[in-house]
Amino acid sequence: MVDVQKVPEFYRGYIKAAGEGELVPLLLKSGDDFIHFCRGISEQQGLYKYAPDKWSIKDIILHLTDSERVFAYRALRFARNDKTELSGFDQNLFVPEANADGRTIHNLLSEFTNVRAATVDLFSSFSEEVRQRSGIASGVEMTVEMLGYIISGHLKHHLNIIHERYSK
Repeated sequence: MVDVQKVPEFYRGYIKAAGEGELVPLLLKSGDDFIHFCRGISEQQGLYKYAPDKWSIKDIILHLTDSERVFAYRALRFARNDKTELSGFDQNLFVPEANADGRTIHNLLSEFTNVRAATVDLFSSFSEEVRQRSGIASGVEMTVEMLGYIISGHLKHHLNIIHERYSK
């Protein structure tokens, strides 16, 4: 488990949301829970925004997929001892360019499922020593393991938001 005090402030909520436990089982469970929940969303519900300037549920699904790709890429670079500082990404630029609302829930979940499976395979391949390797991304130091917990917690964070703000 990651020491929350060593996590950059911005990411602490995600680490806490990930919960206690081993990383790979948490990734599997959070992914399964999310997929199960989203299978109950209709196409119409997928387009719902709780406010005009907010993302649709479809936007959130694709945001989670895109973010997971970015975080897993960072973990891969750090795991391979690449010390190149990695830039951040602007989620607010990604979302409108992704055209999530033009896709089906099934298609979005298929893509998410594939990305999550690749993430699980990636983190399953890391030894304990590799998980402790670190690098700089978005101007802050992160470990490989920290990125895995961020991935899991980020998904749970958004699932909580969907439950709180999108459920009618």
